[in-house]
Amino acid sequence: MGKVVIATGVPGVGATTVTKRAVEELEGFEHVNYGDVMLEIAREEGLVEHRDEIRKLPAEKQREIQRLAARRIAEMAEEREGVVVDTHCTIKTPAGYLPGLPEWVLEELDPDMIVLIEADPDEIMMRRIKDAEERQRDYDRAHEIEEHQEVNRMAAFAYAAKTGATVKIIENHDGELDRAVREFVESVRSL
Repeated sequence: MGKVVIATGVPGVGATTVTKRAVEELEGFEHVNYGDVMLEIAREEGLVEHRDEIRKLPAEKQREIQRLAARRIAEMAEEREGVVVDTHCTIKTPAGYLPGLPEWVLEELDPDMIVLIEADPDEIMMRRIKDAEERQRDYDRAHEIEEHQEVNRMAAFAYAAKTGATVKIIENHDGELDRAVREFVESVRSL
């Protein structure tokens, strides 16, 4: 069976950029966006046309789609060296933080490694400001971004305790993308 690596970071940290670049160097691995797989399943079932409609489905249906997406991704991993799953570790909502990888998702994915992409909160804040026209991100102050990264760390270790996965923290500082990608690739190759 192929390896399952979960890659995550707060919005604006550059997790998708680091992940996609790393997968280009990991022969036999595929980059998979968890939300894209959920959308694909929801469309197949005739439930939605657009991604934003998923969160409007009944909670039970959303959980079912999450589980089916995790199962589909796990099956993809079996057919290759592995997959790098780009997803949210936690989701910040007005009511608090939600786990991005609930128990039923972890059971299906059974990850080997969880990679947290981090950066200084001020760097993340500036990246969010720069891409404000292209993305619809919430405005968070530096201490709120720092809190979200800390919550992600706690959640990642809870996920690891449940699955036996390792947790790797990679810093993606401004101007150091190549270093972050290299560290990601080396970590996955060490599995």
